[in-house]
Amino acid sequence: MDPAATAVATTGYTTGPEGLDSGTVRERMESGKVNHSVRRTGRSVPDIVRSNVFTRINAILGVLLVIVLITGSIINAAFGLLIVANSAIGIIQELRAKRTLDKLTILGESMPRVVRDGVTTEIVRDEIVLDDLIDVGPGDQIVVDGYVRSADALEVDESMLTGESDAVVKQSGDEIRSGSYVTAGSGTYQATAIGEDSYQAKLIAEAGRFTLTDSQLMDGINRILRIITWLLIPTGVLTVWTQLGRTGAPWREAVLSMVAALVPMVPEGLVLMTSIAFAVGVVRLGKRKALINELPAIEGLARVDLVCADKTGTLTENRMELDGIVPVGGHSDAELARRVLATIAAADDHRNDTMQAIAEEVNDIEPDGVTSTIPFDSARKWSGVSTVRTGDWVLGAPDVLVADGDDVLTAVEPYMDRGLRVLMLCRAKALGDVSASPAAPGCTSLTPCALVVLRQKIREDAAETLGYFAREGVEVKVISGDNAVSVGAVAASLGLVGKVVDARELPVADDPDFVRQVSEGTVFGRVTPEQKRDMVVALRSQGHTVAMTGDGVNDVLALKDASIGVAMGSGSPATRSVAQVVLLDNRFATLPHVVAEGRRVIGNIERVANLFLTKTIYSIVLALVVGLFGVTFPFQPIHVTMIGWFTIGIPAFVLSLAPNHERARPGFVARVLRLALPSGLLIGVFTVAFWLLVNPGAHAPAMEVRQAGTATLTVTLVMALWVLAVVARPYQWWRIALIASGAVAYVVIFSVPPLARLLFLDASDPALLFRALVVGGIGAAMIEVSWWIGQKRSGRTVRIFAFGG
Repeated sequence: MDPAATAVATTGYTTGPEGLDSGTVRERMESGKVNHSVRRTGRSVPDIVRSNVFTRINAILGVLLVIVLITGSIINAAFGLLIVANSAIGIIQELRAKRTLDKLTILGESMPRVVRDGVTTEIVRDEIVLDDLIDVGPGDQIVVDGYVRSADALEVDESMLTGESDAVVKQSGDEIRSGSYVTAGSGTYQATAIGEDSYQAKLIAEAGRFTLTDSQLMDGINRILRIITWLLIPTGVLTVWTQLGRTGAPWREAVLSMVAALVPMVPEGLVLMTSIAFAVGVVRLGKRKALINELPAIEGLARVDLVCADKTGTLTENRMELDGIVPVGGHSDAELARRVLATIAAADDHRNDTMQAIAEEVNDIEPDGVTSTIPFDSARKWSGVSTVRTGDWVLGAPDVLVADGDDVLTAVEPYMDRGLRVLMLCRAKALGDVSASPAAPGCTSLTPCALVVLRQKIREDAAETLGYFAREGVEVKVISGDNAVSVGAVAASLGLVGKVVDARELPVADDPDFVRQVSEGTVFGRVTPEQKRDMVVALRSQGHTVAMTGDGVNDVLALKDASIGVAMGSGSPATRSVAQVVLLDNRFATLPHVVAEGRRVIGNIERVANLFLTKTIYSIVLALVVGLFGVTFPFQPIHVTMIGWFTIGIPAFVLSLAPNHERARPGFVARVLRLALPSGLLIGVFTVAFWLLVNPGAHAPAMEVRQAGTATLTVTLVMALWVLAVVARPYQWWRIALIASGAVAYVVIFSVPPLARLLFLDASDPALLFRALVVGGIGAAMIEVSWWIGQKRSGRTVRIFAFGG
């Protein structure tokens, strides 16, 4: 179909090859026909507020708050402040993370090229107007919908839209949709659907990125919350029935006892601390110019145990330099080779780094006229050109253009051994015959003329980065489309030693031996885009959490199937669009900081989860046993709120932001319960046992009841503080100060009469308090023993102090 007719049928306007004129662009902008991009950087502000206010925990606490207020005890309603704190802090942190993501996303977006008034200019995508003529080349992402107006061997990958991995050849008049990207050739297309009308925008509207739905961590926490919710109802009924029917307590005291029993069962701060830790992680990584496209990526980063790194753009800089042109095969005319290279470079409208290096070296030579071209493709690994005066030529990888065993390949080996990139310039009998060949260009139709030797600068921080991963137990594999020997030489210069594999010798992906060879190899060369993806899938099938780094179109398939896809900011728009993490500063050295941040977030969430779930468990034990024995409840709601101040709330907030370099592992719930379950049971049993021993009875004088309750609270506090001491390990000065300050704070509360009276405490019986301290100390010792047993059974290294770290 004629492209002009197609465009007219869609928008009523045909854009000529000169693009829109300035007046038309201004008219489109004034009428609102501008591409307002839909970005997946988070939920809307109303959604953020709604999701942080209307939570299961807030609902539970809200109901209990109303019940307490009915009794008229304002001080016992202090836990209601948790609703405000949970909501406010969650909203503030997520809004802060959203602002960071918004800024980084705009910074990391590709700059489409539009043709206006006959001039091609890069603009931000929000400035595209309806009917703009957009110029595209290899690696460019299609940012709005439209119809192709011109095409020069244009091939587009629509796998992100259709799931089909094969590139689609586009001709003039063909529809082209946002979300796809160019793999080869070049062309222009007219924008006919922009903003929210584009196909990509509709997909984005259905899938916001700022979400925790794929988080193993949040799945575990939600499982725990569901169980606790179901336990609240029978526990509450049992407590009220016991207090009213068996102890004869007034209804107000019975209700307050019920609330005091239920409030500590709710791990109200766990979800809050998790949200804070994730949001702070996003902001911290943003300061290092690392864009987190999907929040679960932070959790995935913590679990990474294998990094697959592309060589070009990751271990080496993107900039290439021409090292020399070496005639081969009996040819000695280096100037002819330079003239042909100048022609090939001039004919390439979308130069990659290699071609740019060649162009810079031969820019003083007048190029020949060109009659036809075959653009470079990462799968073919060669490009071709037909010239007016010098004939047909092909430039590509020597081992692709020349048959194995050809003597000319021996001239390539010394350069490859030095880690240099070598291309071969061959004269072709007929470019059309070469392009029609289903396999590599027919060796009989090509005559090698010269080697084009290029060097790629190794990143200064690459060796240090690889050293970090080695120390942290993270395996690194280099997967590249370049020659295996060349890639191996670069890896060896960085201290990465291991088996070097030519991917062309690998079996097919569904062969069991493929997985074995991929697992054993360290450096892989001549890897096709499909093989990169198959390698990532094979490694994941072995239980690895794989991070794949890349910057080119040939990395897209592997990035999509990796556990975590990491793209360089200067990489192709298609690469950045599929990656969960984008390193906007293009520094491979940023990746250790990204991994470390993921470990910090997940490790600290697991650490503070021990505190919250320990409280939940001993609260359940306390409520059930007191109910079954038919005695009054030892605490009032303000007491259980006070327990959390310095044993859970403040310490959890501080610990959630602390450094933590331990790699995350599966089994979050089981691992947390390994400490929380025995610790919670011990605190519950010791608290109940002490209360049963010292409880003067429901009809005893108020002072005696208050003294007994204060002593019982002391037992709980001593043991809860020791759980904090266990969770805070290994000790550093600030961790010790955190624990000590909590203990001092409770001593002050108990010792200052106005504070004690306000919180319904009575510490006037020193003998009873001493007994409480002794019992609490014994309980703390048993918690310590249970912790050591758990560490030994899990086979983990026991560290108590870390003053040097």
